[in-house]
Amino acid sequence: MRITFLGTAAAEGWPAVFCECSACQRAREKGGKNIRTRSSALINDDLLIDFPPDTFSHALNNGLSLSKVKYLLITHSHQDHFYPEDLAMRKPPFAHIQGEKILRIFANETVVERIKGYRLEGKETMIETKILQPFDEVEMEGYWVKALRADHQPSEKCLIYLIKSEGKTILWGTDTGFFPEDTWEALIGERLDVAILDTTSGPHSTPSYHMGIPEVVRTKERMLKEGIADEKTIFISTHFSHNGGLLQEELERALEPFGIMPAYDGFKIEI
Repeated sequence: MRITFLGTAAAEGWPAVFCECSACQRAREKGGKNIRTRSSALINDDLLIDFPPDTFSHALNNGLSLSKVKYLLITHSHQDHFYPEDLAMRKPPFAHIQGEKILRIFANETVVERIKGYRLEGKETMIETKILQPFDEVEMEGYWVKALRADHQPSEKCLIYLIKSEGKTILWGTDTGFFPEDTWEALIGERLDVAILDTTSGPHSTPSYHMGIPEVVRTKERMLKEGIADEKTIFISTHFSHNGGLLQEELERALEPFGIMPAYDGFKIEI
């Protein structure tokens, strides 16, 4: 299974569009891995996680043809994770897709209602939707997915995802604070090959909604204690905000003692 991190920033991107803070100024000066777009990842070539407003640039930067994507998992309805206007680009004359290439979108009720409100589901877009509640399981060609409850926007059922394919198991864990207890209970008995965790706040501790390095370390420690992870599990942090202040090299130094690696846009891992 291959994971490609298309975007690794929080809602404002990094450097943020209008921002003049020192973290954004340093990122502009240094460039490279310090330039971050909004959060998204591609599993193999056909399963996309989240659909931010930077999806077009993700396709260009990574040489992707998004018509190959069969499945789209949406974590929640915030604009940096779900930008439905670009889904309309699957309609003719904006796209001429060869054959019956259905895009199946799995998401909470809030997201699916917005898709239907934009009239994006149907023959023209070749989009189908399925509502997932926390702890629902779904099988698709080549994948098994379980939705888990996130600690994020209280007004909707935000999700994180357990994904299995090719005998491997990954946890996609953004946007969320330290996991709710029912999510921990649902993870008992699983053995993760890769744990991908929200690190929006960088070095700062965050009690809920997002995580910082202290919560990521605490999450790893509990996973090891409860047998959800072991010494072979790869821990990756992502979804960084400029308010955390740490550029890529600084994140690497901060996380290395804990055996956690920070992702960057374009980072790929094969498991």
